[in-house]
Parts: sequence; C-alpha cells; structure tokens
Amino acid sequence: QVQLVESGGGLAQPGGSLRLSCAASGSSFSSAAMGWYHQAPGKERELVAVIYSGGMTNYAGSVKGRFTISRDNAKNTVYLQMNSLKPEDTAVYSCYMNYLRAYWGQGTQVIVSS
Repeated sequence: QVQLVESGGGLAQPGGSLRLSCAASGSSFSSAAMGWYHQAPGKERELVAVIYSGGMTNYAGSVKGRFTISRDNAKNTVYLQMNSLKPEDTAVYSCYMNYLRAYWGQGTQVIVSS
C-alpha cells in the first residue's frame, strides 16, 4: 500500500519561499507521475505542478516561473520549491502519485501573510 507523507508547510511572508516535500512508500515511485494540488478555502482543488517519470514537468499558469517541482527517485521524494509567494498561494497543498491508480497525501497547510 502506497503512503504519501507531506512536510514543509507553514507560514511565509509575501515574497518569501517555502519548500514542500512528499515522501512515498512502496517500490513504484520511479515509474509514477508525481504532483502537487492545492485547495484554498471555498475553492475546488487545483493542479499546481506535475513531474512525470521521465522528468517532464507541467505547471499551472498561476505558479509558472515561481514554483519548481523536482523528484529524487533514490529517496522516493518529490519536492515543490515555492518562491515569490503571494497571499493567493494560501491553501492546503496535497501530494499525489499516479501509478495504475491515484494516491493522495493528507495535505500540508501553506499560509502566505504579512
């Protein structure tokens, strides 16, 4: 059974940075597409970024140029480096893994506020 555990959320000031990590259990990590979604209060969950097994990435338009997704297959971990944070980035960020089916982490809160 795959488990995804996120870490790295918290409070940041506008213009600041945070790095989220998601550690996955199991042996299929290197073959899986990994990504991050976020859900702000009162809004639907939205895709933030995805990285495929071959390393190709895609980003939501709202974060392109500010966020970077990366993966370390040796550590079964995917990262989301978030720079130039804005108040509208405030949301719960959830890690997901797609290999034969979708798996989700519990989510980590990110608050961007002065």
